[in-house]
Amino acid sequence: MNNQHVIGVFNEEDELLSAIHRVKEAGIKIAEIYTPYPVHEAIEAIGKKSRFTIAAFLFGFAGAIGILAFLQYTAVYDWPINYGGKPTNAFPSFIVVTIVLTILTITLASLFTFSVRAKVYPGKEYFMPDTRSTDDKFVIIFNMDQNATESSLLIQMLRESGASEIFEKQFQPLT
Repeated sequence: MNNQHVIGVFNEEDELLSAIHRVKEAGIKIAEIYTPYPVHEAIEAIGKKSRFTIAAFLFGFAGAIGILAFLQYTAVYDWPINYGGKPTNAFPSFIVVTIVLTILTITLASLFTFSVRAKVYPGKEYFMPDTRSTDDKFVIIFNMDQNATESSLLIQMLRESGASEIFEKQFQPLT
């Protein structure tokens, strides 16, 4: 396997989306898209569906149940304090603390999950085919080993869609 890739660089989001639609109609598989900000149509074009929202919901649900159970245990069973004749099981007093700690739980658990899933850790060598994609360029990558289309046809399609630069490169993406 020679890991031959065609990389198209675009200046505008509309040009990128035009290229995405053209190559999808031709049945060409997109390996990766790099953009300076989230472009939801581009994410959908790759065909990778994220289950991150489901994970965040489950983290929040488990966090809220755990926090409420902890507050109930500490305030009612373990250390009940009678102040002013109020009942020890005063659920409304738990609401604000539960909301704040649930948000903290979702945030920390989601950060950990994303870091593990994306294999992000200190000292990891990062792969970026074109560093301008973090500034103002839109980059689309095609792995020619996974596509039966000739690279010359793909290059012509990208050029017609408005690509400012197109180049072929051999590399082994880091995983």
